[in-house]
Amino acid sequence: MNDLLRPGDLEPLQGHEEVVSGQTVLDFWRWALGDLRMNTARGYLVEYLVAKALGDKSRIRVEWGPHDITADDGTLIEVKTSGYLQSWATRKLSTPSWTFRSVTTAQVWAEDLGAYRAIDPSDRVHVWIFALQTCTDPDRYHPLNLDQWTFRVMPHRQLLDTGQRSAGLSFFDRHGVSAIGYSELRDAVQTARAANDQLGRSVSA
Repeated sequence: MNDLLRPGDLEPLQGHEEVVSGQTVLDFWRWALGDLRMNTARGYLVEYLVAKALGDKSRIRVEWGPHDITADDGTLIEVKTSGYLQSWATRKLSTPSWTFRSVTTAQVWAEDLGAYRAIDPSDRVHVWIFALQTCTDPDRYHPLNLDQWTFRVMPHRQLLDTGQRSAGLSFFDRHGVSAIGYSELRDAVQTARAANDQLGRSVSA
């Protein structure tokens, strides 16, 4: 469509570009995302980690994208994040939980249309990844320590069939979804993608 107001292409920022009064883009990044324990920044970090583990070729994160990650084999992935500790003072550890209301969505943003398009909710994505920052000691909490992260990987159609839109750790225990480390992500995603495809074939048979 020629009448769309398309954003222009962006050159990748290096960090040294001036913003104002001698302040650089790197200064802005440090100000906006300097604390990777913040909920928003923590979510961005996990999406980046997953993208690197699965060979996503995207140059930048797309805020409005129909899914979070596209693996190098074409698997479409949604990523959710939780943790025991926060970037602010708390009286006790948080109870890990994840919300995934978009699992049932029947429309996604279509860049070629500049509008939402209808989809079958069962075809929304292939796989969901639920990340957990496991550290419970504020003095040891380091978001870049991969040993402090675990991941639970679930086929989209299995998650959809549960009828739930949020979950705690017991949810994954009930459905036989075990925690894995970062190095195991690629194999787990491939297994979940195969299971998701098999569920689709079973429905259409």
